[in-house]
Amino acid sequence: MAETKPGERPHDPKFPEKFLEFMRTGWGPLDLDAAPLPQAAYTARRREALSAAFPGELLIVPTGEEQRRSNDTFYPFRAGSDFVWLTGDQDPEGVLVLHPTGGGHEAVLYRRPRKGTDSDEFFRSAKYGELWIGRKHSLEEAEVRLGLPCKDVEGLDEALKGAERSRTRILRGFDARLDARFAKEEAEGLTRDGELAAVLSELRLRKDSWEIEQLQDAVDITVRGFEDVARIIPATGSVSERLIEGVFRSRARLEGNGLGYDSIVGAGSHATTLHWITNDGATKTGELLLMDMGVENHHLYTADVTRTIPVDGRFTPLQKQVYDVVHASQQAGMDVIKPGTEFQEIHQTCMRVLAEGLSDLGILPGTVEEALDKDSLIYRRWTLHGFGHMLGLDVHDCAASRPEHYYKGAVQEDFVLTVEPGLYFQANDELVPAELRGVGIRIEDDVRVTADGCENLSAGLPRTSDEVETWLAEQRETGPRLAGE
Repeated sequence: MAETKPGERPHDPKFPEKFLEFMRTGWGPLDLDAAPLPQAAYTARRREALSAAFPGELLIVPTGEEQRRSNDTFYPFRAGSDFVWLTGDQDPEGVLVLHPTGGGHEAVLYRRPRKGTDSDEFFRSAKYGELWIGRKHSLEEAEVRLGLPCKDVEGLDEALKGAERSRTRILRGFDARLDARFAKEEAEGLTRDGELAAVLSELRLRKDSWEIEQLQDAVDITVRGFEDVARIIPATGSVSERLIEGVFRSRARLEGNGLGYDSIVGAGSHATTLHWITNDGATKTGELLLMDMGVENHHLYTADVTRTIPVDGRFTPLQKQVYDVVHASQQAGMDVIKPGTEFQEIHQTCMRVLAEGLSDLGILPGTVEEALDKDSLIYRRWTLHGFGHMLGLDVHDCAASRPEHYYKGAVQEDFVLTVEPGLYFQANDELVPAELRGVGIRIEDDVRVTADGCENLSAGLPRTSDEVETWLAEQRETGPRLAGE
């Protein structure tokens, strides 16, 4: 059997020469915007910061390639976060190389050239050909857009010849060709270079002004998505969790790149499953609905927002009491956020309010201090997760940062993080009142650390129990709308 070339499929037809000759002629130019990207100046500064951290070393940051879904279909490609932070490029199979020079590094982006009408792949390659996937930027156009030299990725091996492994750092696990090249020289196998990953993660902790604009954009679209959803949830009757998921996804695709993560839509007791993404339930009058959803904008920055609403429009007295505890916990956490505040202080502040609330509900065994003791922590039966996490290009951003710079460190100005305390009472938990079994409440907002406190980027959605009830009534009065309205 003849070997299949890259981009070809075994079942592709073997066209006659006459057809091939006909397809090679009669094509005019097809222009594509190649203006410099607005973030190009920022990505240049980011590369300079990375260069300064590793003088004299060869740095390799690949974005990865499309992943097969089944047979000859692929998952939609999403660029690697570190790669896009450094380049602004969202196409697959790119590799950024920082070649060491006497005064720093020369950055070169190795990427696939366009498969235009000068190549039979133009119409024969379902993976790369422009008749199949649309007009792509040429290497020259990419240079203008991204503000850095671009070369054919097929020349990458030649460019890396003679590289000393002891002076080469590769962000591993994204590019099969590079993994294969360096796997032979590393006994530990296919793992990312830990220090390079950590430094990149830590450089990304502080957001520049352009990134903050992108995060606000993602949050604003998310707010509109929550409004869309609220307008289709009836006070009586029922709608499926998947309808809610789908309505929100419509807004995400219309105004952004898509979802920042799989939407959690938990009606009733499903809200007590922290990562509920099956979404095969339905709303019910008298119950609560927890929605944890976020839009990823066109530049791949994501929001992460959670709201819990009463389906019939009004919290019961006990639901309201629990909701108000969670809100008080969230507000207490926000109140202590400022540059220099320890991450753990924010966590402990939120957790103390939750523990005190559990005590007031008569649920907590013993005293609050006993529950909070590091050798006990029994209050966490009803709140398993921490207060929040960093946010940016990834929903759990900067996760490779060393502990002393993240959860064992302090927040700094222009860090962006979530504040998302919650209480969850499982349907089979016999230690709580029957009315609370199957109740889960989380409130999550995205905040930027400012010079003297924090700014709630998602303040466009209500947080207090009274405000939530009023907002829900207003959305229902407005009625459903198309996502484009």
